[in-house]
Amino acid sequence: METDIFNHCLPRFRLLDDSQIRRIHHSVLRVLDEVGVRIHHNEALDLLASHGARIISDNVVQIPSFLVEDAIASTPANLVIYNRDRDPVMELGGGRIYFGTGTDLPKTVDLKTREIRDTMAEDIVVSTIISDAMPNIDFIGSYGLPKDVRPGLHYIRCFQLETENSNKPIFFTAESKEDLAVIWEMAVSIAGNSEALARHPFLINYSEPTSPLTHSTEAIAKLIFCAKNQIPVNYTPALLAGSTGPVTLAGALVVAVAEALSGLVVHQLTNKGAPIITGVAATTLDMLEATVSYTSPEYRLTHSAYADLFHYYDLPIWGTAGCSDSQFPDLQTGAEYAFTLLNAALDGTNLIHDCGYLGQGFVASPELIIFANEIIDMVKRYMQGFVIDTDHLAFEVVKRVGPGGNFLEDEHTRDFFMEEHWRPTLFNRKNLPNWIRSGKKTVNDKLIDKAREILKSHQPEPLPHELKKDLDKIWDDAKKKKRR
Repeated sequence: METDIFNHCLPRFRLLDDSQIRRIHHSVLRVLDEVGVRIHHNEALDLLASHGARIISDNVVQIPSFLVEDAIASTPANLVIYNRDRDPVMELGGGRIYFGTGTDLPKTVDLKTREIRDTMAEDIVVSTIISDAMPNIDFIGSYGLPKDVRPGLHYIRCFQLETENSNKPIFFTAESKEDLAVIWEMAVSIAGNSEALARHPFLINYSEPTSPLTHSTEAIAKLIFCAKNQIPVNYTPALLAGSTGPVTLAGALVVAVAEALSGLVVHQLTNKGAPIITGVAATTLDMLEATVSYTSPEYRLTHSAYADLFHYYDLPIWGTAGCSDSQFPDLQTGAEYAFTLLNAALDGTNLIHDCGYLGQGFVASPELIIFANEIIDMVKRYMQGFVIDTDHLAFEVVKRVGPGGNFLEDEHTRDFFMEEHWRPTLFNRKNLPNWIRSGKKTVNDKLIDKAREILKSHQPEPLPHELKKDLDKIWDDAKKKKRR
């Protein structure tokens, strides 16, 4: 007897089987226990030593497997991130996917001149307003390194401008514990107090160890600060296969995961149960061009592999997508955006950043945030799959319409076409005569027009006036300290 139970057909993808996951995990544990990691932070070394790790020489510490397993077990499997109004908007964990922009781009493609120039503070505002208007952009990254803001202050300024121009969660970077503390002070002011911020976090710090197998003073200081203050932190290595890690993908993956898990151990020993998102970037060094590839097929393979591994650990996972090695919006950009966004969704990585990236992570393009939004919408429809049940198999409809009939006029079509069929907002589906009559606009033309329209008409939810004054004061104090 046929039933309609379990009738939802969903896309599924997995790269590693259970035995492969266990073998990689065992190799990671061996690296941590027998090789160790170098940690340039005395508090972290003392903390590790007091819990059974072995400091052998030159700040190198060997971490036994029980500490790694304990850290994995104590890390929350799900992490809820809120917006500025304390509404839950992202539940990181499982296979749930969320997309956002990236961080730290020194160059920007100008919307008006189409020249590649230095990123400025105004570009942070532009990218934030565009991101705020895009329904498939769930969080906002620091995006750029504004040239018109002094080093040591630009991360603070980015965070302030982003919170003033969007209600969405902020994925931010910090140069040191000092500017991280200033950003935390701003966030506390918005939340009301530190306890309220810990209960309803609307920000995530992004920080990295240094490959191979090294944690800098600043990286660990920020990691510990986040753990102590219950700030969600995304702590992920960025390894280059053949340069800062083994040239083989399996070897690169093992080293990168060892870096990530050693950071996890320090974080959880500092404050057991504190929120953290983890994962790795293990991409390739192009030996001919001496550049980092953000979209190589090898990177996407290691992306899928570590996603399987961290799903096995049951930890919230960071990912990358919506990026391109091209230096300018072009056909290569389109191919690499689509490839990476679909791959990240199939991998089930939770916090997927980089939308709007070009030039191997050096060039920002604000209209590409809109482009990514369109592709994400298509990807989400694909990930919804389709239903196989009595209504959707439509036997009675086929019987009613019959051979040579017209399904367009049937009420079944009217009832289901909106939910079954995705429609683009920017991609062309017009036939040739209609496309010519409508102005022969390409997607590139539409993206620039849409970006300019958003900047003229979109009004983000403003930060209350008193809170804006508080942030201005914190910003002014930070500038004064920097001058000393």
